Amino acid sequence: MIRPQPSSRSFNQVCIDSSALYENFTKMQQWVGRDIRIMAMVKADAYGHGMIQTAVQFSKAGCDCFGVAEIEEGVALRRAGIQGQVFILLGFQPSQEQLFFDYDLTPVIFTYQAMERLSQAAVRNGKEIVFHLKVDCGMGRLGITPSEVQAFLARLEDFPKLSLAGIMSHFPMADDAESTQTMAMYQHYKKICAQSSQQVPILCHIANSGAALYFPQTNCDMVRLGISLYGYYPDGAKGTQLARENKLVPAMSFTTQVVQVKIVPASTGISYGHTFVTEKETKIAVLPVGYADGFLRSLSNRAQVLIKGRRARIIGRICMNLCMADISEIPGVETGDPVVILGSQGAETITADEIAEWMGTISYEVLCLLGNNNNRNYN
Repeated sequence: MIRPQPSSRSFNQVCIDSSALYENFTKMQQWVGRDIRIMAMVKADAYGHGMIQTAVQFSKAGCDCFGVAEIEEGVALRRAGIQGQVFILLGFQPSQEQLFFDYDLTPVIFTYQAMERLSQAAVRNGKEIVFHLKVDCGMGRLGITPSEVQAFLARLEDFPKLSLAGIMSHFPMADDAESTQTMAMYQHYKKICAQSSQQVPILCHIANSGAALYFPQTNCDMVRLGISLYGYYPDGAKGTQLARENKLVPAMSFTTQVVQVKIVPASTGISYGHTFVTEKETKIAVLPVGYADGFLRSLSNRAQVLIKGRRARIIGRICMNLCMADISEIPGVETGDPVVILGSQGAETITADEIAEWMGTISYEVLCLLGNNNNRNYN
């Protein structure tokens, strides 16, 4: 008698559609034009999709430039065999500068201290290193101010073997297609690039997914794309030309299964605090997913899931590893039945945008939460 092998597989599974990643990169490259380079943002473990596996798919689609937050991410990409240019966007700590040379990484600089350390490392290595300068044109985040640019560049000659290759900035409101601030900021940025390029040829990049989709005139030499490569629009909109003609494809789905089916009488309190009390006899499905899995407590009494191709409302407070769904109107539900938290089942679909609306946040956070808190599989 052959006994089935035991499985250590979790009830909860995130599935990443590799073909969707490839397809989205291809569509966005067509959208921005073949002459515009794309930096694929794979920071934060590729928005929960898995940095290495995602970078592999983008590479297959023709990507030769990747953006990560910290230097350890860049090192991991190189150790995994990822080719092309890798940008380190958040700077680096003292003693890490050698890693830029060991792993051929591109630094983004916004302090004199970073320039000095990189220059010293370049001299020690006998090798020149190029960097991109981060300018804050209105984000109020990382970067030197526009008024500091010329003084910053004037000091370049004080740092041997260090040369400027690009100037970058970031839009704070490009996800709003009606924003007037975006184009005003872009005009300011263009002036900075024009003045700087008189000294040395530079690569200019400021456009994120929102700008590439809604303000294509800001594409410059390169665009830095994140959420669009994972199949979502930065404002959740479906009305862009790209959405109508060549729709992006969400790459992530998240499923679980029913672990118990039970019937409770009217006036039964459900879960902690009894924030939901049944008004009539109610059939519920207990699901092994909770806030430890990224299905946040804020979704309590708000979220819906898909069971047998129909929507079932989450009732009661979501627990650390459990939640309850009302299946009174869904016949035939049994223990072990598949449940879709994110994705499609039958004719119904729950998107990260919809979950984000229930949570009071954005799709980016939903994808990071679910993707980084559960087992991931790729197809």
